[in-house]
Amino acid sequence: MALLERYRAAYQQWRQLAADLDRRRSQTRELAQAADVLRHGLEEIEAVAPEPGEDDALDTQAKRLSDADALRAAADEARRALVGDVTGDLAGGDVPQDATAALATAERALAASDDPALVLLAQDLNDAVAVVSDVAGQLAGYVADLDADPARLAEVLDRRAALTALVRKYADPGAGLAGVLSWAQDAERRLGELDVSDEALEALTTARDAARAELADLSARVTAGRRAAAEGFAADVGRELAGLAMKSATVAFQIDDDPDRPGPDGADEVALLLAAHPGAPPRPVHKGASGGELSRVMLAIEVVFAGADPVPVMVFDEVDAGVGGQAAGEIGRRLARLAGDHQVVVVTHLAQVAAFADTHLVVDKSPDTGAGVTATDIRAVAGEDRVRELARMLSGLTDSDTGQAHARELLTVAGQPAG
Repeated sequence: MALLERYRAAYQQWRQLAADLDRRRSQTRELAQAADVLRHGLEEIEAVAPEPGEDDALDTQAKRLSDADALRAAADEARRALVGDVTGDLAGGDVPQDATAALATAERALAASDDPALVLLAQDLNDAVAVVSDVAGQLAGYVADLDADPARLAEVLDRRAALTALVRKYADPGAGLAGVLSWAQDAERRLGELDVSDEALEALTTARDAARAELADLSARVTAGRRAAAEGFAADVGRELAGLAMKSATVAFQIDDDPDRPGPDGADEVALLLAAHPGAPPRPVHKGASGGELSRVMLAIEVVFAGADPVPVMVFDEVDAGVGGQAAGEIGRRLARLAGDHQVVVVTHLAQVAAFADTHLVVDKSPDTGAGVTATDIRAVAGEDRVRELARMLSGLTDSDTGQAHARELLTVAGQPAG
């Protein structure tokens, strides 16, 4: 992680810990009351000790216990239909009138035949006898295990009522017992945030102070890094300004750190100082630079940054103020370089700058027609129309052969279609 990102993360951690500590100290009574409510709810839930899915299991048990007599009768009737009331060897002398006996009788009749097909069917019937006998055994076990104890039913209903009371009190609508368990988990977490005991406040103070110490260390390293980079960056910007008709300008960075007042991006106050002319005192660029100088300083900074600036659109107004000739061409060239990574919009009166644009828009203002409104017309020019517009910007004449020749030359130098 980059140093500045580490600082920002440490800053957020420190701020959160400090805010939490201040909140707990300033709202001790309110937080303690809220904690009491949560503790009471947890105690009530712990006293019942619900288990996940227990409500569904109790519903099943209650239904089975309530319907025990009917279930026993149904299962026993089915068992008797399969094997009757006689137990013993089905191949012996007892022949009960039930499904098993009927299948066994049919199986013996087929087995006595010499026909291979009937013998095979006899084997299938023998298998069916085994299946039916197994089902009958399971039904007998079901009947034996069926609990019809009224005391057990009352116990199940009481337990279900206790769970229902918790659900009504602590679960969201439709959440059931799972909502109660979720509330309990959330309450445990919130109790930690509401703890205003001396021990909790002391631990939080220690954590805050440790975060502040880490922040101070990272802040000092950020400041040192900025100061180390400032000199070289200022020199690069100065070299760009020299090509933008500001040869005598010097720039420098003033970095004042205040470790006691850290901010989200460090503890520094950074000012870009500009001395536009020899002997002029360096002043913050936003205070001592004219509009054109400020635009050129910004252009120089963006050129030095190249494609590192994430800003998608850049607008330059009066970037060519007080400039002409070769310097104007250099401004246009640098703006075109920036346009490789950004959308660059330039307001200019110089043909040397306009010639570098991929799209040339002409803005005309119509005189007041008497309605109190001045109309503005914007139109795009290309081809010969653009050549005539650049000629007008150069000489004031759209039909000047010399002006148009110069305009074509500017477009060729700029790498744009010359007509």
